[in-house]
Amino acid sequence: MNSSTTWPCAALLNASLSSRTTLKIGGEVEVLLEPTDPEELRLALVAAHEAGGPVRLLGGGANLLIEDGVLPGVVIATARMRRTFRLGDRWDGDPYVREGADAIEPDPESATGLVAWSGATLPGLVRTAYELGWTGLEGLVGVPGHLGGGVTMNAGGRWGELWDVIESVRVIDRSGAVHDRGRADCNPSYRNGNLGDHVVTGAVLRLEPASKPEIYERMKTYLAEKKAAQPVTESSSGCVFKNPDPELSEGRSAGLLVEQAGAKGLQRGGAIVSPLHGNFILNRGGATAKDVLDLIDDVVAMVADKTGISLEREVQIWRRAE
Repeated sequence: MNSSTTWPCAALLNASLSSRTTLKIGGEVEVLLEPTDPEELRLALVAAHEAGGPVRLLGGGANLLIEDGVLPGVVIATARMRRTFRLGDRWDGDPYVREGADAIEPDPESATGLVAWSGATLPGLVRTAYELGWTGLEGLVGVPGHLGGGVTMNAGGRWGELWDVIESVRVIDRSGAVHDRGRADCNPSYRNGNLGDHVVTGAVLRLEPASKPEIYERMKTYLAEKKAAQPVTESSSGCVFKNPDPELSEGRSAGLLVEQAGAKGLQRGGAIVSPLHGNFILNRGGATAKDVLDLIDDVVAMVADKTGISLEREVQIWRRAE
């Protein structure tokens, strides 16, 4: 990677990545780019591919484990692309482009759309929808990460998934071409937005009006249920494994399979399988990527030996050599 390359947005060399992940683990990357809007993101993608070497997208750092050491190539972080705004039913312009924060105010009675760029945080979107009195995002309360990653992996769970409320997404292909895709075009599924290698630049979410007290009570209930069953306040990457086919697992979730295999509380260095929920690996302090990777291998082996089921990773792993 040529460090003298002229980049179209802010660029950091040999940038640390651990603090940018929810697991708080990982090394450095040769070049970190930080676009501030969809056009800078598009230009950054084109420039990174032209420079050669691996190109990776980093949102909120959830669902991600980064190896220790120096990653080659470019990481493009969307953390500075956090804009969200309302979209009225009668708005017929480009929904992703607004001249100024509140240049065009939609009719409050017809405004049911929320437009967000890829760096908008999921907790921020949940809060914004509540403040507007719009329902549909309560099931994502307590879920970390950014919109871009959430769309790509269809973030959520039994309380609801992000694609439940997505009307359309805007994506960029490797050549830098921009495409708008509706839900029917993507056909999202469990833990998969079915976007291929396209990069999300933003999305239009269609919500429904509801009373704020009702929305608040649902958020409060869902969050309490999650806190009782999941280590939501500790450093983790979220769920490590996908839930297997219920016909193969007799309806057992990945977390239950880990528990039945006796792997809850299993530890490697500073990494431990959560005693509260078997599908979470926690960084209790000083854990390395190797600790977590070894622990994942241990859990997979124990579950396979106990049940014959091979767990599939949900967490993404960035390795120095692919």
